[in-house]
Amino acid sequence: MKRLIHSLLVILTILLVSCGSNNDQNFDADCETEIQSSENTVQGSKSNLAPSLLENYQDSDESKFGGEINLLWSDPPTLDPHLTTDNTSIGIVVEIFSGLVKLSSNQTNSVVGDLAESWSISEDETTYDFTLRPNLKFSDGELLSAEDVKWSLERAANPKTGSSVAEEFLGDIIGIRDIIDGKKLTTNGISVLNDRTIRIKIDAPKTYFLSKLSYPTAFILSKKNIEDKNNNWLESPVGTGPFILKDYTVGKEIILNRNDYYWDKKAYLEKIVFNLAGGVPMAMYENDEIDITGVTLADLERVEDKCSDLNNDLVTIPPSHSISYIGFNINKPPFDDTKFRQALNHAIDKQLIAEQVFSNLVIPADGIIPPNFPGYSEKISSLGFNLEKAKSLLVESKYASYNGDSNTPEIDTSEIPRITLTIPGSGGSPGFTTEIIADMWRENLGIDINIQQVEWATFIQDLHKGRLQAWSGLAWEADYPDPQTFIDVLFRSDSSINYGSYNNKNVDNFINQAQIEQDATSRYKLYNQAEQIIIDEAPWLPLWWGTESISLVKPRVKNLKFYSLSISRFKDVWIKDN
Repeated sequence: MKRLIHSLLVILTILLVSCGSNNDQNFDADCETEIQSSENTVQGSKSNLAPSLLENYQDSDESKFGGEINLLWSDPPTLDPHLTTDNTSIGIVVEIFSGLVKLSSNQTNSVVGDLAESWSISEDETTYDFTLRPNLKFSDGELLSAEDVKWSLERAANPKTGSSVAEEFLGDIIGIRDIIDGKKLTTNGISVLNDRTIRIKIDAPKTYFLSKLSYPTAFILSKKNIEDKNNNWLESPVGTGPFILKDYTVGKEIILNRNDYYWDKKAYLEKIVFNLAGGVPMAMYENDEIDITGVTLADLERVEDKCSDLNNDLVTIPPSHSISYIGFNINKPPFDDTKFRQALNHAIDKQLIAEQVFSNLVIPADGIIPPNFPGYSEKISSLGFNLEKAKSLLVESKYASYNGDSNTPEIDTSEIPRITLTIPGSGGSPGFTTEIIADMWRENLGIDINIQQVEWATFIQDLHKGRLQAWSGLAWEADYPDPQTFIDVLFRSDSSINYGSYNNKNVDNFINQAQIEQDATSRYKLYNQAEQIIIDEAPWLPLWWGTESISLVKPRVKNLKFYSLSISRFKDVWIKDN
């Protein structure tokens, strides 16, 4: 589903950094070594590997088995795939669990089989028959059958499970909404034909349906494990991914071990250690406490110095399919006024921020669908910086007016309700973007913003329940290569992921047409028409597109790759200590 990304530094360090380093570079006397990279197209984006990592990772060389990789992470809000909605959780969940299909790691915009060996689609494109791989086993050695698939999908939809996104990812399946509404426990839309064959019927032909099954909401769980251990099953979860959960100490660490019952080639790594205790990423990297770290502006000049020891560990990372933004809850004043929201958009000079604060390391976002993503359009017209227009719109709203001398009118903002902008955090600095935008609103429009920080898991919960007035510190990253994951799930009026309660009948009409349109060009045009309306009505303040970045990766880490979408990253990684 939507992949919410915590945009604070520590999380970005891990979520946006997954690449290998070059162990074979040679420095000459003038330190002229350049950052190395090679690019492979993956899911409509790029996957990046340093040259020393371009080894045959399918090689089953026994010498590659063993070792561990150490990462800086944060406590995930959940490890239950059916409850997962954020990248902190997804980064671990995709290593422990899996589903019928997954996004390809080496092809463009494709879905490949995972637990499903193959599938067929009916002529009317509403019935899918999946054939499971033979002799599939859960990580405890128990056999997996089609009954487990049916039970898992229905369990995800069951209101007792508490998934906030089941309807978005599974709602196309006939009868699933009856389960979500508590009317039934099972559905004929999912039927077991035999031990290895599961049939799924959807309500209309939808080209993106297979892709949605790659998200954790559709992952397969062990009924026996959950029922035997009841509320404690996540202490030792049973899955079908390349790793198993060995230990989880809240606030300290998560340890994953290799799953010896994994259906595909076994993982090389003996274990993955996620450090949850926190710390300064660069210091931890230089002290060999972690194997990967992002690079902040403060360290950029030092690591890019060709004579620096760290320079040899640099790897470029291609842009992610994401957009960071500030969201407004249009049910809560003053964001219930379109002109007020438009004024806030026009009052922010994103280009100035990009140039003077971020040294052009960020790219201002003009729309919702990111560049180089299916459905992206350069024709989308944005609410760019225009201070006079911002002031004019503000006084046209119901929350402000002019007062004073008609020759030198001032804007009276005394009627604007108190605005609280909530960000995830634990008491530290709110971050450059949030502070600068708050300052621009204050200086340009006379609007004061109260910035409130809440712990990450609480932030996610409040966001889902519509409790926030406005929020920042997030990016939305695509779950699969289709514009539906941006325009539909985020802005359709009845979407459970429409956190700002945005509602426009014309947008809904375009989205509903796009859902069943089979021609890609026509579908994208419909999404673009909806996108333009959304931008014009400003339920968001779009900030930055995902951009190319750099990271540091220890030379001992081999074959660690970056993907723009949710894919298990560590199965083919191996360690070579000198």
